[in-house]
Amino acid sequence: MTIQGTSYLSKTVESLKPSGIRRFFDLASKMDNVISLGVGEPDFVTPWNVIEASYHSLEQGYTAYTANSGLLELRKEISHFLNKHYSLDYNPENQLIVTVGASQAIDLALRAILNPGEEVIVVEPGFVSYAPAVTLAGGNPITVHADAEKEFKVQAEQLEKAITPNTKAIILCSPNNPTGTVLNNEELGKIAAVVEKHDLIVISDEIYAELTYDESFTSFASIVEMEERTILISGFSKAFAMTGWRLGYAAGPVSIIEAMTKIHQYTMMCAPTMAQHGALEALRNGESSVQKMKRSYQQRRNFVVKALKEMGLDCHMPGGAFYVFPSIKKTGLTSETFAEKLLHEEKVAVVPGNVFGSSGEGYIRCSYATSLKQLDESMKRINRFINNI
Repeated sequence: MTIQGTSYLSKTVESLKPSGIRRFFDLASKMDNVISLGVGEPDFVTPWNVIEASYHSLEQGYTAYTANSGLLELRKEISHFLNKHYSLDYNPENQLIVTVGASQAIDLALRAILNPGEEVIVVEPGFVSYAPAVTLAGGNPITVHADAEKEFKVQAEQLEKAITPNTKAIILCSPNNPTGTVLNNEELGKIAAVVEKHDLIVISDEIYAELTYDESFTSFASIVEMEERTILISGFSKAFAMTGWRLGYAAGPVSIIEAMTKIHQYTMMCAPTMAQHGALEALRNGESSVQKMKRSYQQRRNFVVKALKEMGLDCHMPGGAFYVFPSIKKTGLTSETFAEKLLHEEKVAVVPGNVFGSSGEGYIRCSYATSLKQLDESMKRINRFINNI
């Protein structure tokens, strides 16, 4: 018998929309001479010393499972890294878990804390997986729209208005994907007051923390009284150019990390051993590589924002990550139409802003994690496209 139709599918899964980011990436991959500003992935190859350390671990026979929560040696290095850079104090024995990318860490966190029907506030524009991950964990995502007039910085009073007796947590992402917005210490402090007042948990996605350009980064967990209310999510994909290695981590209160580890035991066992050895080298000897890539991203950011403004598109200066989020409202086109026409007419792939939530309509996300040469050509093509509308 051949199973056909959707009668065998989970109603929850059936209701989810496919990723809008991947749709445009797939379209672009089938075309020639396309410059992709779509996927959020560094154009740099993983630093050679990290690759070499991974090779060496295989040569030494490190091919077995690690502890469920990851190599203790790696967890110690992560703890040291967080303390050195962000003044955070996590016990590597029971407050850290190494995961298969930051995405798995978010999934584990949501499944560890949510009961059916509990609400999680999701700030939009925001990463496409947050709301679906809440749904898959049995929760209800409640969206709050950050305003463009405030450079997409969500305000504490907006969050407070969205809180109900069923609210369990808030997902924050700073630096933000897709806007590049960074929340400073004062702004996070105001949000922290709301979190404490309503006895909430914050899942703080800080995967772009090392890629901030104009001011030092503040971790939400470093705000007074917030370390015990925060599940800090990060990893190695962005700053260390290790996307394909699929290695992330979470840090937080003992009870929550233990619950996440329990789920991890039954669903994943452990993160890849060779990747964990590579991450050890990245933390110990990767700082110079990170700084080199960061300087390049900052140069590209400045170039792209200047070019977009010169062609008449409104665009705030992002403080971190490697995205710009310009408004295309002046063209009269929707985000989807703009992105599709730009791809087919000028062969530049961008992501329509509405895939990051309805408040992203009228915007596009452009990743500047590609060479200056490619960025220069893509800006010329976008400018020509706008002039021809």
